[in-house]
Amino acid sequence: MRQLLICVVLLSAVAAGRIEAHEFDPGYLSLTETAPNRFDVQWKVSISGGLYEVLTPRLPASCELDQQLRTYVVVDAQIQTTELSCPEGIAGLTIEIGGLPFTMTDALVRIDYLSGAALLRRLTPAAPSVVVPEQSGALDVIATYFVLGVEHILIGIDHLLFVLALLLLINGVRRLVLTVTAFTIAHSVTLAMTTLGLMTVPGAPVEATIALSILFLATQLARTDTTATRASDDLTARFPWLVAFSFGLLHGFGFAGALAEVGLPDQAIPLALLFFNVGVEVGQLLFIAAVLSFGWVVRRAAIPLPRWWPRAVAYGVGTLAAFWVIDRSTWIV
Repeated sequence: MRQLLICVVLLSAVAAGRIEAHEFDPGYLSLTETAPNRFDVQWKVSISGGLYEVLTPRLPASCELDQQLRTYVVVDAQIQTTELSCPEGIAGLTIEIGGLPFTMTDALVRIDYLSGAALLRRLTPAAPSVVVPEQSGALDVIATYFVLGVEHILIGIDHLLFVLALLLLINGVRRLVLTVTAFTIAHSVTLAMTTLGLMTVPGAPVEATIALSILFLATQLARTDTTATRASDDLTARFPWLVAFSFGLLHGFGFAGALAEVGLPDQAIPLALLFFNVGVEVGQLLFIAAVLSFGWVVRRAAIPLPRWWPRAVAYGVGTLAAFWVIDRSTWIV
């Protein structure tokens, strides 16, 4: 029964991945204070998704925008830079992303002040603007980075597919808890170490290796016969927690790369890092709970399944993972 469940979710994930590749690339607007009430402005938005033609930052009318606008392209993003002067300060003013209500994406707005404080807000089609507060407190940091963590894991198709493969491979609640815990500890360690600058790993090889980790689990699934038994020498069957921990270290580097895109507030780095990680874990647990709950519903329906479901799912996962490995390997060269 779990095989049918995984296959259904996998197909949904592939479809979602296609949508996100074009419509869920967030725009990123950053304002960095270089002198009192004067800011360097950078606007970064996806090209392949067509968002650069739709989304437009709308800065406060009471501020003076430098007429010189510099535009250049880096990989798949259009980046525009200029300067902004707000004589009366920026607190209490409104920043909006025009065109956002007509998309299925979001946008991030980050303001870094001379004092070291930082403001980060996620804008959505339903709420495309933000009124800049007088100051950003601890609760703002907690809420913002917690939501970013939950969002990142729930739209991270590769991470979710890895978790799905683990769920399919592992029998027993105790073994499942130990395995998920090992995965959590591992990626929490590398996320923290990378974010704090204690170690640096190039992003392209990490993304390719993450895809390779999913391909490895797919080969383990392919070795599962129609009675769901595995060879006694199967590493994943004997030590699932060890496999989860090893690959969890890699996935942590992937999480760190996503967090690096938005950065951390200088005055609240530990708090922001902690709650981003908490958000990732909550999102992961929500996903696992949803999968198990749906599996329970399917089992209650007592629908007979063909014996070839395990291999069908294994080859489906493996094919998608192999495509990612090849595609992401091209990023390295």
